Amino acid sequence: MITGIKGTRFRRAAAVAVTSGAMLATGALTAAPAQAVTAPTIVAKGGYLMNNANAASLYTKKADTKLSTGSTTKIMTAKVVLAQSNLNLDAKVTIQKAYSDYVVANNASQAHLIVGDKVTVRQLLYGLMLPSGCDAAYALADKYGTGTTRDKRVANFIAKMNTAAKNLHLTNTHFDSFDGIGNGNNYSTPRDLTKIASSAMKNSTFRTVVKTKKYTAKTITKTGSTRTMTPWDNTNTLLSSYSGAIGVKTGSGPEAKYCLVFAATRNGKTVIGTVLASSSIPQRAKDATKLLNYGFARLG
Repeated sequence: MITGIKGTRFRRAAAVAVTSGAMLATGALTAAPAQAVTAPTIVAKGGYLMNNANAASLYTKKADTKLSTGSTTKIMTAKVVLAQSNLNLDAKVTIQKAYSDYVVANNASQAHLIVGDKVTVRQLLYGLMLPSGCDAAYALADKYGTGTTRDKRVANFIAKMNTAAKNLHLTNTHFDSFDGIGNGNNYSTPRDLTKIASSAMKNSTFRTVVKTKKYTAKTITKTGSTRTMTPWDNTNTLLSSYSGAIGVKTGSGPEAKYCLVFAATRNGKTVIGTVLASSSIPQRAKDATKLLNYGFARLG
C-alpha cells in the first residue's frame, strides 16, 4: 500500500495520466484545424459544384439562374436515348439529307455524317458527345421520337427531354431543341445541369462515351462497303489537362457563350459541376479546373 506524501503525488500523477489517455481516446485533444479552403473566383456567369456521392453542394455562383446551355443540352439528349426500353446500341440508323441540311443551315457543330450511310446508335452517341454533332443529335431524335412525320418525332423526343427533367424535379430547366440550338426557350441552370449530368453518369455507356478522347467510327455506305470516318476528337480538353477527369460535355453559342459540364474522380471521390457563360474555350476550362481543385480540397 502506498502512503504518505509520495503516495499522494503518485496517485495525482496517475489520475492525470488516465484522464489524458481518455481525452486522447475520445478525441477531446485534437490538432489545430487546417486553414479553411478559399472559394475560387471564376469568370463564368454561373457555376455549381457538388459531391457526386451525396449531392452535397460544394460551390455556388448564381447556381439557380436560368441561362442558355448551348450543346450541354446534348447530355439530356444522350440520357433520353439511353433510357429507351430494350435499347439496341448496335441498331443502324440511315443518315438522311435533312440532318446534313440542318447543320449547314445553322452553321452547327457536326460529326460530318454522310447521307445514306448506316450508322449504329452507339456510333451516333459518340458523334453526339465528342465532336458535339448536331447531325448526330438530329438522327437520334428522329430515331427515338414517336410520330408519323420527322417533325412530329422530333417534337416528341424534345417532350421526352422535358419529362426527364421533371422526373429529376428540376424546375428551372426547359428544352425546345434536341441539341441546344433553341428557339428562345432552351435554358437550364448550373445546379440543374449538374444534376442531369450526375444522373446520366449512372449509365455505364454514357460514362464510357464521355471519357473517350478520340473515336473512329466505321459506317456502312449505300453500296454496302465500310467507310472509316475521320476520327472524332472530344471537345472537352479537361480529359487531357486534368488528372482524374471523366467527362462530360462542352457547349457554346452566341447566347450561351462558353459552357462546360465536368466531372473528375480522385482518391475514390467524384465531384461534378457546371460553368455557364464563361468568356472563352480556355477560360471555361480554367474555371472548371478551379472548381475541381476547390472541391477536392474541401473533401480532403
